[in-house]
Amino acid sequence: MDEVGEETNAGASTDSEKSLLVAADDQNLPKVTDFVRSFAPQGITPDEANKIDLAVEEIFVNISHYAYENGGDVEIVCKKLAERKISVAFKDSGIEFDPLAKGDPDFTESVETRKLGGFGIYLTKKFMDSVSYERQDGKNILTLVKTFG
Repeated sequence: MDEVGEETNAGASTDSEKSLLVAADDQNLPKVTDFVRSFAPQGITPDEANKIDLAVEEIFVNISHYAYENGGDVEIVCKKLAERKISVAFKDSGIEFDPLAKGDPDFTESVETRKLGGFGIYLTKKFMDSVSYERQDGKNILTLVKTFG
């Protein structure tokens, strides 16, 4: 897949569901962020925009860095669930990995002794209404749901 990506319309209405297929490469992060932001409802607050951007970045960059040994694709599927509620699913056929299986970081430990990792998915879970994982047909599917306003 080239780094330009391919946008497709899915479902019955282009307003209710869209997908984007891109190479799992950090260079595609701006394209992915713009795609998800374009699907968000009009008039979201700067705080809401920052939270969705951070969550999208966390998930996409982790897939880009860890899902594949020799590169692969990520499909991002945005669905409108209600007037101001969307879901964003990240689908990859990389190695099986459930980022929700690991517990949240222990913030009672000192910075010097605390294990690294897990902070990004922790913030993603805090910023979204829900985050779910499934493995289906050889694909990792991580779905974020967010209600705005």
